[in-house]
Amino acid sequence: MLAVDIEQIKKYDVPGPRYTSYPPANHFKPGLNEEFVIDRLRADNEAEQDLSLYFHVPFCQTLCWYCGCNTVITKNQSHSATYAGYLEKELRLMSRVVNPRRRVTQIHLGGGTPTFLLPEEIRAIGESLRLHFEIAPDVEAGVEIDPRRLTFDHIAALREAGMNRVSLGVQDFDPQVQAAVNRVQPFERTLEVVEWIRTAGFRSLSVDLIYGLPFQTADSFRKTLDLTLSLDPDRLALFSYAHVPWIKPAQRLLKAETMPDAEMKLAILKLGVETLTREGYAYIGMDHFAKWGDELEIAQREGKLQRNFQGYSTRAGTDIYGFGVSSISQTRDMYWQNEKDLGRYYARIDEGRLPVANGYALTEEDRIRREVIMRLMCDMKLDFRSMSARLGFDFENRFQRELGAVGALEADGLVRRLADGFDLTDLGRLLIRNVAMCFDGYLASNAEGVYSRTI
Repeated sequence: MLAVDIEQIKKYDVPGPRYTSYPPANHFKPGLNEEFVIDRLRADNEAEQDLSLYFHVPFCQTLCWYCGCNTVITKNQSHSATYAGYLEKELRLMSRVVNPRRRVTQIHLGGGTPTFLLPEEIRAIGESLRLHFEIAPDVEAGVEIDPRRLTFDHIAALREAGMNRVSLGVQDFDPQVQAAVNRVQPFERTLEVVEWIRTAGFRSLSVDLIYGLPFQTADSFRKTLDLTLSLDPDRLALFSYAHVPWIKPAQRLLKAETMPDAEMKLAILKLGVETLTREGYAYIGMDHFAKWGDELEIAQREGKLQRNFQGYSTRAGTDIYGFGVSSISQTRDMYWQNEKDLGRYYARIDEGRLPVANGYALTEEDRIRREVIMRLMCDMKLDFRSMSARLGFDFENRFQRELGAVGALEADGLVRRLADGFDLTDLGRLLIRNVAMCFDGYLASNAEGVYSRTI
């Protein structure tokens, strides 16, 4: 069982990136030229490496007040047919550029609420995917689901479209917490949907929880954990509520006097980590837990784990192509993001153009630091000899200053120095963002108002 010492981690609760990319997305630049992106894609095709496809569906019928995602709140169901049509158009546009021999080994539908789409629209997207891309037989295909407004036909349609993994939004089962964040979701409804998921033959179930929400206490969250474990998920995510009202004004609706203070939030984190690791879940890192023997846990043990905008992934070495409004794509040497405004997204596709809005072309230094940070975030260690071979220079000599900063963390018990590298202690795993920040070449000394806090 992983033990948490609250006193040790208080000093490290500071703003910092989540490192789903490096550099983080706040460094993306506007006005990225579509032709530049296409030229890079064609050059990238020569390697014929595998692909990961991400689809963003922004619509939700109601707004959860804690939410930090790119969403469009509407009860107008006609939006789903329009949007599904534009996703198919975007797939056609991208398929003209992509080498048809490149296999798709990973698919993810995120949001918003992907199941805002009607079942027949989900099936149509699945057909379009198979028409325009080569889907690997062992594809890992996940979808985020909100149980509150779901039918069994949605579940059946997702399976027919090729989905085989589900990430189920829960956040908290306490009725008072649910009412305070404008997301009422009784346990009985969640249980019913879990039974549908298992009946339909999905091979993996993940449950998302959030700590740091109004009215949460360690006692109330213990009940949420017990109910969650009764669902027997294969994976869990225990996210820290990210309070970013300067980006998401709706978060101002959460009353300050109802929020758990720093002590209580840490107590909830301690409870969650210790409970889950005691109950047979490996702590992968950041917010993620997986049963021992799960593909995610195996990938970490074998050094094949990857971290991207969807969190931790078992499919290392893939390029990520994003579809839909605000989605982000990633290749070896660049990131690009689609238009965030729905009207502009539609307009660009109507023009027959990829809806690229902004992005970032990585320098050689960026690629080096990205590799270091991503290996640290995924492997929970750095082997200097291995990194030197991977990067083509003496790692210790090149990163003397950064390793000096890591050395300072050793005194606080975050890292453990080895003969030719270092690994993270249990405490360091919890504070992995803080360790990774030592290797960030862009991080300003004052990140307040830019990033969420690390705990």
